[in-house]
Amino acid sequence: MFAIVTIAGQQFKVEEGQELFVHQLEAQDGDNVSFDQVLLIDNGGKVQVGTPVLNAKVNATVLGHQKGDKVVVFKKKRRKGYKVKNGHRQSFTKIKIDSIAG
Repeated sequence: MFAIVTIAGQQFKVEEGQELFVHQLEAQDGDNVSFDQVLLIDNGGKVQVGTPVLNAKVNATVLGHQKGDKVVVFKKKRRKGYKVKNGHRQSFTKIKIDSIAG
Protein backbone atom coordinates (compact mmCIF):
# COMPACT_ATOMS: atom_id res chain seq x y z
CA MET A 1 0.00 0.00 0.00
CA PHE A 2 1.35 3.39 -0.94
CA ALA A 3 0.08 6.93 -1.27
CA ILE A 4 1.05 10.11 -3.07
CA VAL A 5 0.88 12.96 -0.56
CA THR A 6 1.78 16.66 -0.57
CA ILE A 7 4.10 17.55 2.33
CA ALA A 8 5.45 21.11 2.69
CA GLY A 9 4.70 21.92 -0.94
CA GLN A 10 6.31 18.80 -2.43
CA GLN A 11 4.77 15.51 -3.52
CA PHE A 12 6.11 12.25 -2.07
CA LYS A 13 5.32 8.58 -2.67
CA VAL A 14 5.09 7.13 0.85
CA GLU A 15 4.58 3.68 2.35
CA GLU A 16 3.98 2.62 5.94
CA GLY A 17 7.22 2.36 7.93
CA GLN A 18 9.18 4.50 5.46
CA GLU A 19 11.53 7.20 6.74
CA LEU A 20 12.10 10.29 4.62
CA PHE A 21 13.44 13.83 4.73
CA VAL A 22 11.06 16.73 4.03
CA HIS A 23 11.51 20.48 4.20
CA GLN A 24 11.56 21.68 7.80
CA LEU A 25 8.26 21.34 9.66
CA GLU A 26 7.16 23.30 12.72
CA ALA A 27 7.13 20.30 15.06
CA GLN A 28 9.29 18.97 17.90
CA ASP A 29 11.04 15.61 18.03
CA GLY A 30 8.58 12.82 18.78
CA ASP A 31 5.49 14.79 17.73
CA ASN A 32 2.79 13.14 15.65
CA VAL A 33 1.86 15.00 12.48
CA SER A 34 -0.82 14.24 9.91
CA PHE A 35 -1.08 15.23 6.27
CA ASP A 36 -4.49 15.46 4.63
CA GLN A 37 -3.54 16.39 1.06
CA VAL A 38 -3.54 12.82 -0.25
CA LEU A 39 -3.63 12.73 -4.04
CA LEU A 40 -3.62 8.97 -4.69
CA ILE A 41 -3.85 5.71 -2.75
CA ASP A 42 -2.92 2.29 -4.15
CA ASN A 43 -4.13 -0.58 -1.98
CA GLY A 44 -2.91 -3.78 -3.63
CA GLY A 45 -3.90 -2.81 -7.15
CA LYS A 46 -7.05 -0.94 -6.13
CA VAL A 47 -6.25 2.67 -7.06
CA GLN A 48 -8.14 5.69 -5.76
CA VAL A 49 -7.37 9.01 -7.44
CA GLY A 50 -8.47 12.31 -5.93
CA THR A 51 -10.03 15.24 -7.73
CA PRO A 52 -7.76 16.91 -6.64
CA VAL A 53 -7.48 15.33 -3.14
CA LEU A 54 -8.98 12.34 -1.35
CA ASN A 55 -10.70 12.26 2.02
CA ALA A 56 -7.76 10.44 3.63
CA LYS A 57 -4.90 11.08 6.04
CA VAL A 58 -1.28 10.06 6.35
CA ASN A 59 0.03 9.99 9.93
CA ALA A 60 3.74 10.36 10.70
CA THR A 61 6.12 10.82 13.61
CA VAL A 62 8.90 13.41 13.66
CA LEU A 63 12.27 11.75 14.26
CA GLY A 64 14.49 14.84 14.22
CA HIS A 65 15.79 17.89 12.41
CA GLN A 66 18.96 18.04 10.31
CA LYS A 67 20.74 20.19 7.78
CA GLY A 68 21.57 18.96 4.31
CA ASP A 69 24.86 19.10 2.45
CA LYS A 70 26.39 22.45 1.64
CA VAL A 71 25.69 23.89 -1.78
CA VAL A 72 28.24 26.43 -3.04
CA VAL A 73 26.75 29.46 -4.80
CA PHE A 74 29.43 31.23 -6.89
CA LYS A 75 28.74 34.31 -9.00
CA LYS A 76 31.22 35.91 -11.37
CA LYS A 77 31.17 38.54 -14.09
CA ARG A 78 34.12 38.15 -16.38
CA ARG A 79 36.58 40.99 -16.88
CA LYS A 80 34.86 43.11 -14.18
CA GLY A 81 36.61 41.87 -11.03
CA TYR A 82 33.28 40.76 -9.55
CA LYS A 83 33.27 37.48 -7.61
CA VAL A 84 30.92 36.42 -4.80
CA LYS A 85 31.05 33.04 -3.08
CA ASN A 86 28.27 31.96 -0.73
CA GLY A 87 27.12 28.68 0.72
CA HIS A 88 23.71 27.31 1.68
CA ARG A 89 22.55 24.39 3.84
CA GLN A 90 18.87 23.47 3.64
CA SER A 91 17.06 22.49 6.84
CA PHE A 92 15.23 19.16 6.75
CA THR A 93 12.93 17.22 9.06
CA LYS A 94 13.16 13.43 9.21
CA ILE A 95 9.78 11.74 9.55
CA LYS A 96 8.57 8.15 9.73
CA ILE A 97 5.24 7.22 8.12
CA ASP A 98 3.04 5.43 10.68
CA SER A 99 -0.21 4.82 8.84
CA ILE A 100 -2.19 5.60 5.71
CA ALA A 101 -5.89 5.93 6.54
CA GLY A 102 -8.20 6.25 3.61
